[in-house]
Amino acid sequence: MTGSFFGSVHGFFHSATWDVIRTLVILFVVVFWLATVYWVYKDARRRFAERRLVWISTAIGAIPPYLGPLVYMLFRPPEYLEDIRERELEIKAIERRLDERDETCGVCGSSVGPEFLVCPVCTTRLRQACGSCNRPLEPTWQVCPYCETAVGSEPVLLDPTREPRTRRTSTSSSAG
Repeated sequence: MTGSFFGSVHGFFHSATWDVIRTLVILFVVVFWLATVYWVYKDARRRFAERRLVWISTAIGAIPPYLGPLVYMLFRPPEYLEDIRERELEIKAIERRLDERDETCGVCGSSVGPEFLVCPVCTTRLRQACGSCNRPLEPTWQVCPYCETAVGSEPVLLDPTREPRTRRTSTSSSAG
């Protein structure tokens, strides 16, 4: 009985069926290895700008079969070139938006220019004018940058007949 079992196993490994199975397995292994090499090549093209590095990465991915792509995955750049470019464009757009930001009135929220002394909508005083050159001054400035005049503690009114407008603050009372 043992002789017939080993005889049938021996017969299977020397049959045409075994030759077909062996050939298909070898073909599958080779095709899978070539697919991993192609994947390394395509991935390296998306991650490296320099062609020489793409070919070196492909060679590393191809030479030790099945181990090469694992080595490549450990040492490849973490992001794609298009992601880097997209991030840089987003940063430039944000910087441009910050440089071109419109000023708004703190009371009514309407758009005001950098040279406005008062809001044209709600007439809230935004800046005071310099006493000598009448240019708008930022609240934190100690000296007028245009004429080097010291900024006084009292705001200078452009129209002396007009009284300065005071901001109304709403107070909420809570019953308690």
